[in-house]
Parts: sequence; C-alpha cells; structure tokens
Amino acid sequence: MATTPQPGTTGTTETGPPPARSVLRDTAFLRLWAGTTASGLATWALPFVLGLAVLHRELGAAGLGLVLAARTAGFLAAVAVGGVLADRHSRRAVVFWSALAAAAAAPLLALGLGRSLVLMTLAAALAGAGQGACRPAFQALTAETVAAGHRQQANAAMTMAVRTSTLAGPTLTALLAAFVDAGTLLLGIGLLWLVAALLPGRGATAPRADAVSAAPAAAPRASLRAEFVDGIREARRHPWFLAGLGALTAVIALGYSATGVALPLVSRDRYGTEWVLAAAMTAYTVGALGGALVTARRRPRSQGWSALAGLALYGFAPLSLMLPVHPAVVVAAYAVAGIGIELFNVPWFTATQREVAPDKLARVSSLDFLLSYGLAPVGLALMAPAIGVFGVTAVLAVCAGACFLVPAAAALVPTARHFGRAPGPRTD
Repeated sequence: MATTPQPGTTGTTETGPPPARSVLRDTAFLRLWAGTTASGLATWALPFVLGLAVLHRELGAAGLGLVLAARTAGFLAAVAVGGVLADRHSRRAVVFWSALAAAAAAPLLALGLGRSLVLMTLAAALAGAGQGACRPAFQALTAETVAAGHRQQANAAMTMAVRTSTLAGPTLTALLAAFVDAGTLLLGIGLLWLVAALLPGRGATAPRADAVSAAPAAAPRASLRAEFVDGIREARRHPWFLAGLGALTAVIALGYSATGVALPLVSRDRYGTEWVLAAAMTAYTVGALGGALVTARRRPRSQGWSALAGLALYGFAPLSLMLPVHPAVVVAAYAVAGIGIELFNVPWFTATQREVAPDKLARVSSLDFLLSYGLAPVGLALMAPAIGVFGVTAVLAVCAGACFLVPAAAALVPTARHFGRAPGPRTD
C-alpha cells in the first residue's frame, strides 16, 4: 500500500512482502556486491598480513602499531570528506578514485616492508584514506543501484559477504603465506582494491550533483565543511538515526572494546586455553551470518525496536565473560551477539537509505562511520587501563549494562520504533 512521502525521504517505503525476484539476479547489484566484497576483504586482510610480517621479523611490534594507527587516522580524515564528495559528485567516481588510492598504497607498503617504516606509515595513511572515502560512497551507490523493495535483501547480501570473508579469510591467507611472502600478499591486497575500483557500475538513479553542475552557474558552491554540516543537519532531522547511532557507538566503544581486551585474558586465565578465544570469535561470525540470513526476508512491524533489541544482544558477550560459566556458554553468548549485530545492521542501513534525503545520504552515512569507527580505538585504548584499575569483572559489568540499557533508551525516542515515520510490514 502506498504511503505519503515525508519531506527529505526517497518517497518510498518497504511495505508488503519482499519482491519475489531475488536481487542476486540483478547484474548491476552483483557487480556492486563483488566490488564491495573485494574492498571488505582488502580492508580486513591488511592488518592480518602485517601481523604475518611481524612473525617473519620484517616489521617490529612498535612499527605495526604505528602503521595501523596511521591507517586509522587516514580513515577518519577521509570518511567525512568522502561523504561530501559522494554527494557532490558521482558516487561511482568517488568509489573509483578512493579505491584506486588504496590500491596504489599496496605496492608502497610492499616496497617499504623491511626497508622504510616512514614509507609504510605514509602508505598506510593513504590506504586508510581510500578505505574511508569509499565507505559512504558505496552506501549511497547501493541506494542508487537497488530498488527500494530490494534494499534489505541487498544489504543482507553485502554483510554476508563481509562475514564470509572474515570466516574464511584467515585460512586462505595462511595457506597463501606458505607459498608467498608478505610483500606479495600486500600486492594481492592492491589487486583486490583494483577490483573494487573497476567492477561496480554507475547507479541507475542520476546523481543529483550532476544535475546541479549542469545547471547555469549561480551561487558559488559551499565549502566542504559547510556541506558536511548540512549533512549533520539532515541527520538531526531524524531522531531515530541519532538515537540508533548513539546506541551503536556505545556498544562498539564499550561492549566491543571490552570484549576485545577481556576475551584473550579470560580465555588464558580462567580456562587455560586459547580454544575459547578462537571458538568464541568463530561463533560470533557464524552467528552474524545467521542474523544476515534472517534479515534478508524478515520484516517485523516494529522494525526499529526489533533492530535495537538485536543490538542489545551484544551485552551477553561481556556478561558471559564476567561469570564463571562453562566455556560453551561463552561460545553461545558470542553466537547470540553475532546474530544480534546483524539484526541491527541490515535494517539500520536499509532505513538510512530509505529515510535520508538522497542528496545527503553519503554525508549522513559518513557521520555513521565516523562516530562508530572513530570512537572504537578510543574505547580499546581505555579498556586495558580501566581493567588494571577497577578489575575485569567491574569493567565488564559496566559495559554489559551499557549494551543493554543504551539501546533500550534509544527505543524510547520518537520514530525509533519503525526507524522512520511509516510502519514497516509484518511477516510474523
């Protein structure tokens, strides 16, 4: 049933059952999916390959920290700029140039490996900048490529590809490392970025910026800062978005950071084996795959409340680590957390693509990545000192409480129930 478009939305809502035709039969989407998957695999692979370089004594531990910090700094510096550029110009062009920059960084990293830490640091910053600039552009390009009724299925397919890469990537990389050195693997990462740059096609929806640039010259274009601030204003028009972003940031900066530090400690000190660490992380990824499968078809009536409840499920991960339970309970808790994170992610991305004004979508998406990714390193940096002062149990208790309570508080915000003004369809 059609609904009245709200100002600043795409004018469509996902009502009724999902379309019968699968988005996986759409060639344009498959090209975009493959390019996004290549970029995700390249993003994940870089720290793993650099870790192998440390094992082979081609890079020191301090050098590894510096290079990864430079990549994070490049990401944070470029993600906001990338969002503005993706709204100002063709999203396809922004994907191409940002992925090309990340591809160019790979041979520089290989050249500097074992020779110049300065060169590696600069190349890592370039790689991070390419990664950061392409993220909001990919998000907006998905909305241009995929029809509104298919977007939840498309976003589920995207996240399933990322999770599958995370699950199978370590084994594949370890196998390749038996035959080639770290420098060759870095060049392989560059090839993945080339795939990400070349494979996606132009979105079916004509970019608004092109129409603006074709119009007669009038007022001068606003600055990058002014256009980013305009994106913030658009985000503020959607209370559900601000509430959801606050909840997501809290779960990542507190819950995810706490478990990232505490899980290895608990695995070693309580259970005396690394098996719990490996099994829990694998269960989390498998759970996330299951969650993505569920969200590909599931359309609950109160979509926002369902998504926030899924996000709150991450609280079971730190809760399991603070209690003297059987290791199987820890593994099960991580599987539940993985399911929950995708019960949130897929509707969250879909609602953002549906509700945010199309010409500001990349900027709003960049704000999402900037806060959720940007505060994660801060949380990680603070967790170890906090555990040293207050103890692992107290820190885990606070973080578990935040994972449960902050999404619950976000659910009370107006429009949070449906992640927008219009109720979603029901399939239960």
